Amino acid sequence: MSKIILISGPTASGKSEFAVKIAKKVNGEIINADSMQIYKEIKILNTRPDKNLTKKVKHHLYGFVSVKKKFSVGKWIILANKLIKKILYKKKVPVIVGGTGLYFKSLTDGLVKIPNIPVSFRKKIVDYQKKVGQKKFYKQLIKIDPKSKSKINPKDVQRSIRAFEVKKLSKISLFDWFDKTKSNFKKDQFQKIYLDFPRDILLKRIEKRCIKIVNTASIKEVARFKKMKVRNELSANKIIGINEINNYLQKNYNLDQTREKILIKTRQYAKRQATWARGHMSDWKRLAPNEIKKYIKNFK
Repeated sequence: MSKIILISGPTASGKSEFAVKIAKKVNGEIINADSMQIYKEIKILNTRPDKNLTKKVKHHLYGFVSVKKKFSVGKWIILANKLIKKILYKKKVPVIVGGTGLYFKSLTDGLVKIPNIPVSFRKKIVDYQKKVGQKKFYKQLIKIDPKSKSKINPKDVQRSIRAFEVKKLSKISLFDWFDKTKSNFKKDQFQKIYLDFPRDILLKRIEKRCIKIVNTASIKEVARFKKMKVRNELSANKIIGINEINNYLQKNYNLDQTREKILIKTRQYAKRQATWARGHMSDWKRLAPNEIKKYIKNFK
């Protein structure tokens, strides 16, 4: 059976370099699974793989979407599924690499096709939750959707609202929607690798990266981005460094303060990635830094 290699890990863990080494060993092609490396106009701040890496192995889904466009996990999975099938057809190995957990989840578990919830309908549910309080709201939820009781923490407001609105609108439990969802590929096709760095080592790598990426080129990158007048609600605005460097350009921060702000945000992001991995990637092969070299050498 044709294998599909998945590589993830926190930011600054060296995923891109690792993926190239693995892809070269197995005659593979790389597919991006990082929601911020899709953007055309931002290359330095989101540490998109450079030409030294991309010339070694074919890369897909990097720098192909305008920052002025909406892009979603739903669009990514359609493109990724097509590419994986094309790569497999060529008798090559797809190597999917990135730090966006939801992209990997949509690939391995399938993307839930829940009907869109109208904004006005969602607002009614949110307002109701605020009015009655989470304790009473949760009791109402498990009354209309008993499956929520074993799946949702009573204090989890966001997930409670989500389960409530889905059941109210579709008459189907959120968890029945999940059960109906399937991947386009077989479970045993996936070879899952997670680069698992101890926190102290990772923080040093993050600090080194933050010092490196705040430079004349990234400052120009943000200046160009700001001239494009990207709408506030679009995801490209969430790229770490854009807001901080913009504040530098407006003389709110000096260069050291800018680096420090970016460093703090990047650490927080790495922590969220680690939390996601603990909850959703428990079956992935975890590689410590001292195991990586040997693992690549013996990889088949």
